[in-house]
Amino acid sequence: MPKIAIVTDSTAYLSEEDKQTYTIHTVPLSISFGQETYREAVDIQTDMFYERMREEEELPTSSQPAIGEFISLYESLAETHDSIISIHLSGQISGTYQSAKSAGEMIEQATVYAVDSKITTYAQGQLVIQAAMMAEQGCSVDEILTTLERMIDRTNALFVVDDLTNLIKGGRISKFAGSMATFLKIKPVLTFEAGEIVPKEKIRTKKKAVAHIKRDFDDMVREVDYPLQATIVHAQVDEEAAELLTELQATYPEIDFHMSYFGPVIGVHVGEGAIGITWTIDPNRE
Repeated sequence: MPKIAIVTDSTAYLSEEDKQTYTIHTVPLSISFGQETYREAVDIQTDMFYERMREEEELPTSSQPAIGEFISLYESLAETHDSIISIHLSGQISGTYQSAKSAGEMIEQATVYAVDSKITTYAQGQLVIQAAMMAEQGCSVDEILTTLERMIDRTNALFVVDDLTNLIKGGRISKFAGSMATFLKIKPVLTFEAGEIVPKEKIRTKKKAVAHIKRDFDDMVREVDYPLQATIVHAQVDEEAAELLTELQATYPEIDFHMSYFGPVIGVHVGEGAIGITWTIDPNRE
């Protein structure tokens, strides 16, 4: 039976238990504070990252893995696998997917299938876990890729950015507009369209913004005719996230909920205090 390896990047924010249970291989993205560069979840952990970011005047930057890291991993896996499915964060927000695709074309010992998840965080992670489960069950590459395509088409997220500081520092909005929005307590609600992060609403106060994403999530749940799995994702607001999870679990007992987080690479953009909901189809319960 052909052996299939599953690869992803660090922005899937999988637990060590997930990676070990499902034999998932991860290539880390990096964070730089000035001249100091750290590999996500290797040289810098999430708590340390947010502590450091509070102290810095300049916004840190993120960078994709070098193509050589993919080549090295793929060559190693090719010694024991016929195929490699490599699933990565949206190609609209990082060049990681393109690097994986280019590296795969340089490997001769195994066939590499690079997949653009068109999203990130644990929504990406759920695609990865599904692929790994199917590989363990002896499914073919075509069966796995077909399932991933169906999941990607039914995956999205809504999240609230609590602090506009990172968006201002990153130049995504002007300092004047940002200071005015901060003064007015504007909390943007963001979502994904064609793999790109886009603003959906601008709402006064975080409480109202979170209420808005709950209403939008409810509308989506009522419209779909397939089982869902969903995740609460947050940046250092454990209690708020736990309350939201408890509320949604009680409201939608038919949905399989998880808890995850915005790690350093995504945290650079959304900032501390961000919170949101991601969801996708649950193909194991169809």
